[in-house]
Amino acid sequence: MSAITGLFHFKDVPLNQIQTSNLMRAFQEFPSDHVHTWSKNNIFLGCHAQWITPESIGEQLPFYDYEKKLAITADAIIDNRDELFSRLQVRYSDRKTITDSQLILLGYDKWREELPKYLIGDFAFMIWDEKRQKLFGARDFSGARTLYFYRDSNRFAFSTTINSLFSLPSIEKKLNEDWLAEFLAIPGMVEAVDTQSTAYQSIHQIPPSHSISVEYGKVSLLRYKVINYTDKLRLKSNAEYEEAFQEIFQKAVTSRIRTYGKVGSQLSGGLDSGSVVSFAAKALQKEEKQLHTFSYIPEESFIDWTPYYFVPDERPFIKETVNHVGNINDQYLDLPGKSPLTEVDDFLSIMEMPYKFFDNSFWLKGINEQAHKEGIKILLNGARGNYSISWGSRTLTVDYYASLLKKLKWIQLYHDLGMYCKNFKTGKSRVLPIVTKKAFPMATSLFVKANQNEYQFPMLVNPDLVARTNVFEKLKEFEMDITGNSNEKPNEERMKHFNHLYSWNKSGTASTKLSLRYALWDRDPTNDLRIIRFCLAIPDEQYVNSGMERSLIRRATKNYLPDKVRLNQHSRGIQGADVINRMQSDWPKFMEELKQLIKDPRVADLLNMKVIKNAMTYIGESPRPEYIFNDHFRILTRSLVVYRFISSFY
Repeated sequence: MSAITGLFHFKDVPLNQIQTSNLMRAFQEFPSDHVHTWSKNNIFLGCHAQWITPESIGEQLPFYDYEKKLAITADAIIDNRDELFSRLQVRYSDRKTITDSQLILLGYDKWREELPKYLIGDFAFMIWDEKRQKLFGARDFSGARTLYFYRDSNRFAFSTTINSLFSLPSIEKKLNEDWLAEFLAIPGMVEAVDTQSTAYQSIHQIPPSHSISVEYGKVSLLRYKVINYTDKLRLKSNAEYEEAFQEIFQKAVTSRIRTYGKVGSQLSGGLDSGSVVSFAAKALQKEEKQLHTFSYIPEESFIDWTPYYFVPDERPFIKETVNHVGNINDQYLDLPGKSPLTEVDDFLSIMEMPYKFFDNSFWLKGINEQAHKEGIKILLNGARGNYSISWGSRTLTVDYYASLLKKLKWIQLYHDLGMYCKNFKTGKSRVLPIVTKKAFPMATSLFVKANQNEYQFPMLVNPDLVARTNVFEKLKEFEMDITGNSNEKPNEERMKHFNHLYSWNKSGTASTKLSLRYALWDRDPTNDLRIIRFCLAIPDEQYVNSGMERSLIRRATKNYLPDKVRLNQHSRGIQGADVINRMQSDWPKFMEELKQLIKDPRVADLLNMKVIKNAMTYIGESPRPEYIFNDHFRILTRSLVVYRFISSFY
């Protein structure tokens, strides 16, 4: 909702007006509805506001409470307002007009440093406590909004963006080799396991689920939220689980469509975004508003090369959802002339650091751009659904059947396995050996020779950089898989996802920066803390019930989604299947730049040139569309992104 910044001088050193002006001037590239600053003695707060919620229109930020001697600047939308109103005993007459930042300030006045534990929503804020001469702030549990900071012996500065901080004198723009080593060494989409670090040595960030305190020249970070896995919800029937899900998910969706403007949503042909859209369209109808959906589709010249179980053009499924749900204005964007390669420089400017989601970058930007043109203020998505509302993959299903086998629950296993085989049109003779191997891995391993040559993701990080940073020891300490071939059990993977905060930073960075660029707020109801707690409390059998993977969401969306989408277990949508096709005309330039990269001394001791050369040889001068799935292609695109980023230093 806003870009915020601030500067705190220790030892009562006066502020420099040129420096505070420069902090704010760095936000001028973003649209704004109101720009305001507040300062007193050695503390400065600023806000470059974009109005999203009804209460934010005309809101004064930073806001100073003269009675309480508290000042706040905030980038926040709070979703549990009614709960907080009750806890804080806010008068009913004030509840419709009180802003989220004022609500946060009221909470701080009561709970002090315990405040973030009570908040649900997407937020980053800083509060100046004048009486205690203390600066206190926090970032929401999943890091949906960014908040960077710089500190030295004389000052503390913070900002929503990194470039704003570099406007201050004596802050060196120097590469953080430890961060880059982690970025290059991790095969998956995680950028770095150190959630406080950034790509720059001097710039840090408040990690997700953390608060920050600055007092007497000392800066301290504290994790305030750890998600509990132990509490399990026990209801009497499947129907009760389904009704409970519908109630809490409707609350999560409804709280995220609070805006004075239009509401949009990304929409694919799957369960997660389809569920978000169906519940949102229903809620908006009560407000006499229409939901606007945006769907990425392949360009017109695309020829489908994918296996039968992939659906690169999801329009048949999307239109089924649109027609079934109603109250939707649907749009389909093929983004002619756009590719991930054409957007690299601009996306680096948006992200302010290297990124890994090369394949998806151009259509994410394209959807945000189109939504902005149409006056969308809230843009929904279901990006986190795989770990919450649609939990229950085929692997979890097999694990559950294996647990029934080990417990000798033959009748239930026979019944559930029969339904599974019916759904997937297969036989028990094919599935049962897989279940048995899961249940008794030691016994089956006696008859199966271990694979001594298990695949590993190519090591893109230069060995010299490995030696300087000890990166693999650090990744091991954080339980990070470096092979690209993890064999973790589903529930262990899920637990790691919520316990280790490094999973969260990537999406928060992208959504914050895109929202600033396009003056809209990216919101994900599947990431609502209430939903996550609920879904983690659901027993495993509810996710694999009736022989269906992702069973709970399929059952709970009956009448919400069409059966073609709701019960589809045989095909899966895939975005970006036409990426190679889109890059075709620029492919010679792409390869030529990679050849320059190999010779460039600026990256010689950062990137593993041997691995890059092997990838270039494998991909060749005439790329095939299926290379989009290939690790060699990922090596080349990540190398290019890092190369462009490093080049910006010189």
